[in-house]
Amino acid sequence: MPGTPAAAPPPDRAQYRPPTVAPAFRAAPTVAAPLPPPPRPQQRDLTPLAIGAGVVAGAVIGATIADIHNQRREVVEGGRTIYTEPDRIIIRDPGGQAYVRGNDLYRFRYGARDIRTDTVGGETRTVVIRPDGSEIITVVGADGRLLRRIRRDPRGREIVIIDNSYRDPRAVGGFYVDLPPPVVNIPYDRYIVSAEDASPDVIYATMQAPPVQRIDRRYSLDEIRYSPNVRMQMPSIDVNTITFETGSWTIPPDQAARLQVIAEGINQALQANPQEVFLIEGHTDAVGNEVDNLSLSDRRAQAAAELLTQQFGVPAENLTSQGYGEQYLKEQTQGPSLINRRVTVRRITPLLNGGQASAAPPPRQ
Repeated sequence: MPGTPAAAPPPDRAQYRPPTVAPAFRAAPTVAAPLPPPPRPQQRDLTPLAIGAGVVAGAVIGATIADIHNQRREVVEGGRTIYTEPDRIIIRDPGGQAYVRGNDLYRFRYGARDIRTDTVGGETRTVVIRPDGSEIITVVGADGRLLRRIRRDPRGREIVIIDNSYRDPRAVGGFYVDLPPPVVNIPYDRYIVSAEDASPDVIYATMQAPPVQRIDRRYSLDEIRYSPNVRMQMPSIDVNTITFETGSWTIPPDQAARLQVIAEGINQALQANPQEVFLIEGHTDAVGNEVDNLSLSDRRAQAAAELLTQQFGVPAENLTSQGYGEQYLKEQTQGPSLINRRVTVRRITPLLNGGQASAAPPPRQ
C-alpha cells in the first residue's frame, strides 16, 4: 500500500503488519453469477432472548467447529463447490476464492420483545420489536439478498441504516469489485490500530475516521464484504485483546470486558450519527482446512457482535459481521498464530453512502 513514509508499518511489530491478501483474491472470481444466499433462520431460532441471557456469546449450533462437521453438506453447482451448514453457506469458486455467508438476524434476538416475519410480493420482512415499541425492519428480496434495514421509532419516524438496493454494473456477480490497493497517507498505527496498544482516544477517533482516500461511488454490502481493496479504504481496529480456544467461537466471560472500549467507541460514533454501520470481521490462523476456518471465523465475528449488543448496548442493527478464515494473514506462518486469530472492527458507512461528507485526511507533518 504505497503512501508517505509515515505510512510505513513500524519495524518488527507483527501486530501492525498489513494483512496479506490470498493470491486468489487478487483476481476476479471465475463464476460471475451472484452468490447464493445463506439459509434463512427457522422461526424457532428467532425467539427473543433477554439481554444478559447469555453473557457467553457465540453458539447457535454446537460449541466447536467439530460439532458442525456432521451437519455440513457438500454439492457442486455451476462450477462452484457449495458447503451448507444449518446456519451458514460456504462457496468455493473454481478460481480459488471462498466465501462464507451467514445471517445477521440471529443477533437481533437479544433484547427483543417480539419478532415476526412476513412475505409480501416476494419480499420477506422480519420485524424485531423492542421493549420501547421501536422496530427494526429487515427486508430481504426473493433471491435472499438483503435490500434494506430500517429503524422505526415508536412515533413512526424511520431511519434507513442500510440501503442495499444499489448495484453497479462493473461489479462481478454483484459482489466483487476490482480496485487497486488504497494509497495510505496516514501513520500506519492509525490505519491498522492495535486495540492492545492504542489509547481510548485513538480508538474513538478511528471509529469516526474518514476513508484514507476519496470514495468514488456507493458500494453494496456484499461488495464491501467480498472485495478486499474496497474494504481496506477504511481504517480498522484489530481487537487483539480477546482470544479464542482452538476450534471454538465462544468468548470466555473473563475476556468480555476487553470489548468495552470498542463498544464505547462505537456508541460514541452512533451518538453523532445513528446511521453508522460497523463491520465486525473474523480471522483465523492457517491451522486446519479452509472450510472449517471460514465457518469458524464467521462465528467468531458473530460472537463479538452479539457480545457488543448483549453486554454493552451496541444496537444490533448498526453492526454486521463477516468471516474471512485464513485469507488475510498478518504473520506468514502455517502454524498456530495468536496474531492471525483476531477480530477486526471497521467503520463502513462512507463505503455504503459513497463517501458523502468524508474526505481523506491530510498526511501528518
